[in-house]
Amino acid sequence: MTAAHTSLKPTPSQTVGPYFTMRLSSEGNNVLTSPETTGTRIRIEGRVLDGNRNHIEDALVELWQADSAGRYHHPADDRDDVPADPAFTGFGRCASDFHSGSYSFLTVKPGPVPHPGGGMQAPHVSLTIQARGMLNPTFTRIYFPDEQAANDADPVLLSVPAARRGTLVAESVDTEGSSVPVYRFDIRYQGDDETVFFDV
Repeated sequence: MTAAHTSLKPTPSQTVGPYFTMRLSSEGNNVLTSPETTGTRIRIEGRVLDGNRNHIEDALVELWQADSAGRYHHPADDRDDVPADPAFTGFGRCASDFHSGSYSFLTVKPGPVPHPGGGMQAPHVSLTIQARGMLNPTFTRIYFPDEQAANDADPVLLSVPAARRGTLVAESVDTEGSSVPVYRFDIRYQGDDETVFFDV
């Protein structure tokens, strides 16, 4: 065998997916609450949209948040003064609908959490989004429109140019027919109204 036959070449780069709905998301992964979970139940819903505002068929949206008291279900959050809710993990996962690009989570309204640099962060949830054609996941946050005073003082939100902060604030939805408050948050890629994504 010659050296030409034994040399190895780099594997070509690959994009992510499309395999999310087959392997990474199961029914019920987007429901973070149980009857024992404390706090105000809310529903977060929206669509994942591309630069032409067409829906993205196979996105995977992951949610991470604090509980209603502002405590994360994580060993790094070891505050003694804020008891953790044992019936709330704070993590959920939802594949976008193939026909509409929609996603949704049933969760609780999170409490404010400390900022590593001091002060408090407004109630928010963190999202990680992956989709076909993306080499890396993207990261963003959802803030709530009924927390204006806390939003105005949030260190992370204040680090975003004022004209772009609105892309991180959900919209309140008319809750007629729903037993819980509903917030809408569309995840938009590219364009003048692109969602702010964070380099983490």
